[in-house]
Amino acid sequence: MRAAAIDTYDLESLRNGTALKRITDFAAALCDAPIALVSLVEETRQTFISRTGLDAEETSRETSFCAHAMLGDQVMVVPDATRDPRFVDNALVTGEMHVRFYAGAPLISDDGIPLGSLCVIDTRPRAGLTPVQMQGLATLADNVMARLRDSRDAAAWRAAERDTRRRLSDSEDRFRTLADTMPQMVWSTLPDGYHDYYNARWYEFTGTPQGSTDGEGWNDVFHPEDQARAWEVWRRSLTTGEPYQIEYRLRHFDGTYRWVLGRALPIRDTAGQITRWFGTCTDIHEQKLALHEREVISQELSHRIKNIFSVISGLISFAARSRPDFAPVASDLRQRITALGRAHDFVRPHSPTSRPSAQQDSLQGLLGELFEPYRRSDRQPITIAGDEIAIDDRSATPLALLFHELATNATKYGALSTDDGAVDVTITREADHVTLHWAERNGPRVVEPTGPQGFGSQLIELSAVRQLGGSVHRAWRSEGLAMTVRVPLAAFSRA
Repeated sequence: MRAAAIDTYDLESLRNGTALKRITDFAAALCDAPIALVSLVEETRQTFISRTGLDAEETSRETSFCAHAMLGDQVMVVPDATRDPRFVDNALVTGEMHVRFYAGAPLISDDGIPLGSLCVIDTRPRAGLTPVQMQGLATLADNVMARLRDSRDAAAWRAAERDTRRRLSDSEDRFRTLADTMPQMVWSTLPDGYHDYYNARWYEFTGTPQGSTDGEGWNDVFHPEDQARAWEVWRRSLTTGEPYQIEYRLRHFDGTYRWVLGRALPIRDTAGQITRWFGTCTDIHEQKLALHEREVISQELSHRIKNIFSVISGLISFAARSRPDFAPVASDLRQRITALGRAHDFVRPHSPTSRPSAQQDSLQGLLGELFEPYRRSDRQPITIAGDEIAIDDRSATPLALLFHELATNATKYGALSTDDGAVDVTITREADHVTLHWAERNGPRVVEPTGPQGFGSQLIELSAVRQLGGSVHRAWRSEGLAMTVRVPLAAFSRA
């Protein structure tokens, strides 16, 4: 146990050092003794880590006076070793050292383990020490223990620091090994955005020399058209701490530019402060090209479908000219097909130049397109208000048929048949349903029709109930028709 306790102290930093030498020098002077030692007793020897008046650095334990002194709790005094049965035959007494007088203050660790002593030795017998010398020797022993504790704590700190450095080095080595085996480019920055690490994949992809893209040098490998945008998004993430994500073009080692997806997340300490950013760049060039090709094909297909609507509408007009009795039905059918064409054109894939001004998944945007033919020279008699609802190509067709029939009927028989008539469309989003309210005003007086439903009413029921899964309620008010359609929110969009 004692050997383990001694091993915790950094004895080499104290051995023959100035701090302990001052103590032994002062102990010798205080006690008027030619020799003073700081002795640590080990298993087979006693080691003098500081000495005054003696050249030897150690002796065997079996001759040690300090092995006895360290077992007490007071200064042990031997006035004349030749008269003490414990030491009369001791080699240090009978040999060249000619020890006669000995006084040793025990050195005890904080957990009670005896380590050795601070002692003074004389070659002449003495009556003992004065009270001041006894007190001084005990105080100096306390100072020796303080120096030993300092050395132990410093050694523990250095060991912890080495262990921490080793763990950090091991962790960094593991991280670099992992990062270099990843197919993505990996990078890290300091909290201010200064780039200080790139994995091997980055240098393979860009062909840049090691370290040339540190700091802000990485911006040089961006496509000139993407640099400002990438900087703007990156600065926003640095300011807000929000995750970083952007698509941009990086210069490949062959001189071409390839699309990559850049992502980064902040690493925070326990106080929530950002200590580092780790990010990746993933080559998405092939996917980007494939997506572009699919968009082109989709746009071409949608354009052809739009042309089919135009051909069908033309065929109906052609048939109506040859069959005058078919003209009224043909007109209604052509208008419905035109409405479907408007709905399809609104939600279909577009090129940047053909895309509608309104958001393509907007119900209000779709209704605006459908009601545009009913605009009058000075105003739009149909107003749209309320919540915004996302739609897709699945719901656009029944919605177009529903509102086209309402607008057509209002033009023929309701509010839109007069100059002052108007219609209010209100969209209200609830928890899992959407209420669509159609209210006509300032039109001719209307009464609830009798008899079987007409084709238009059946078409409304088909669109709202069977296709959208909703319900329809009509109120035949004197000021105009009011109709409420309640549709599940999930019917509007797959998302």
